[in-house]
Amino acid sequence: MKMTKINQKRNKFNARKTVVDGIVFHSAAEANRYKILKILEKSGHIKELKLQVPYTFYCISEPSLDCKKMFTYYADFVYVENGRTVIEDVKSKATSKIAVYRLKKKLIEAYYGIKITEVK
Repeated sequence: MKMTKINQKRNKFNARKTVVDGIVFHSAAEANRYKILKILEKSGHIKELKLQVPYTFYCISEPSLDCKKMFTYYADFVYVENGRTVIEDVKSKATSKIAVYRLKKKLIEAYYGIKITEVK
């Protein structure tokens, strides 16, 4: 697994896009987590590893009203461990405190009945 950083300006959280196995990740932390998960998958500890899995949130309204798509949350990683689905999002201290992210996370967890695990 070769890891390369893409030469570009850093984003507002000081993250740099990083490429591993031809996949562009938003940060080196996310790329490193991917490498760990790939090792766990190869060793049989986890299975069905997926990246950037979309979860769409639709408004909850009266049946007579049209329900519109509000937003789509993309989970960094989704995999199966010991028979249960694990949803992971790689976050730094700064990005995990963003109010919009926290609200979207809570809405998606409630809407789908899931738990999103933050990996720092």
